[in-house]
Amino acid sequence: MGDKLIKKPTTGMKDILPAEMEIRDYVEKTVREVYGSFGFLHIETPEVEHIENLCSDQGGENEKLIFKIMKRGEKLDIAGAKTENDLADSGLRYDLTLPLSRYYANNNPSLMMPFKALQTGNVFRADRPQKGRFRQFKQCDIDIIGDPSDLAEIELVNATTTLLAKLGFKGFKVRINDRRLLKAMGAYAGFDEAALPEIFIILDKMDKIGIDGVEQELKGAGYDPAAVDKYIALFKEADDTAEGVKRIGEILGDTVQESVIGDLTEIFAAVSETSGADFRLSFDPTLVRGMGYYTGTIFEIEMEEFGSSVAGGGRYDGMIGRFTGQDVPACGFSIGFERIITILLDKGFKVPGSPAKTAFLIEKGVDAAKLADIMKEAHELRAKGETVLIARMAKNKKFQKDNLEKSGYTTFRDFYRN
Repeated sequence: MGDKLIKKPTTGMKDILPAEMEIRDYVEKTVREVYGSFGFLHIETPEVEHIENLCSDQGGENEKLIFKIMKRGEKLDIAGAKTENDLADSGLRYDLTLPLSRYYANNNPSLMMPFKALQTGNVFRADRPQKGRFRQFKQCDIDIIGDPSDLAEIELVNATTTLLAKLGFKGFKVRINDRRLLKAMGAYAGFDEAALPEIFIILDKMDKIGIDGVEQELKGAGYDPAAVDKYIALFKEADDTAEGVKRIGEILGDTVQESVIGDLTEIFAAVSETSGADFRLSFDPTLVRGMGYYTGTIFEIEMEEFGSSVAGGGRYDGMIGRFTGQDVPACGFSIGFERIITILLDKGFKVPGSPAKTAFLIEKGVDAAKLADIMKEAHELRAKGETVLIARMAKNKKFQKDNLEKSGYTTFRDFYRN
């Protein structure tokens, strides 16, 4: 024999054992049921996307993490390639939003408006793996395309919080902000528009370095101290309620569109009145979200169990226009599927309502007639909704049953040849 093949998955990927797979299947089933009840339609897009789409300056830092697929055959000209992208014609998708935008642009004559899409599927990022973060991982998105009003945001927040409540989560926080408000705050302070992306990167560190740390880093980066002071003062003015939104609006005055403040306060009112989940909607003017395609409202969900965001999204009214030449309003919310699974596994979560699981253990040598009767009995139990495993009886029956119990089998039937 030659060298042994490698049995471990590649870095950042993982094998999924049956106990975890049962939970993942349950969560996906719950996702389809809950989101389906809100009118979202299940769709699927390819995992492989055109390299031009993936490298379109829409994906922020994720564009540095693309798994690229080399051209094949005569198209692969290694000697003549000047850049890495000259060798690739496609890549593995890094999220589900960009593929959805292409999907809508390609299929919109056949789709109802507004279009409410539900997608689940694997995405790929050449990231540094850590707990709850992999290079291949599943995402779960809901998006509303074609609705320019804040009703889209209200539906997305209500649907996502309803799902999380159905999965047993409570006491979490939904942080909300608006990219237009972020830009208005920067303009009010006196920063040049070209400087805002770097300023937002520093602002995004607020939860790690605090407001004093953000102030020091902005001044250390060479920004006008008076502008920095005026900017930092804004964040000290507002609390995290709808009243905080109004207070920021009053300070900014004509610097911010009146509709931005109106939409945020309306979202607060509507979500508070309609959601049955146990969570808190929180205005956070420091919320940035790094994706380059966000144009309006943005949101994230935090859970103490994970210590960071487990869901996020926002409005991206400009992306579809990159495909069609005409902007189409769009808004989406993505739950961190893998992070949710990690929390449930750490909690020792058990799938509710699982069918009874019975193991028929058959000793070697049982005659054909008896074996047929056993198979018939198993068939009748399965028809009633039970799970029945049929296996040969092992020499070490106790060890065999111990392993089956770990897989959820609670009832055992032993069949001997006599």
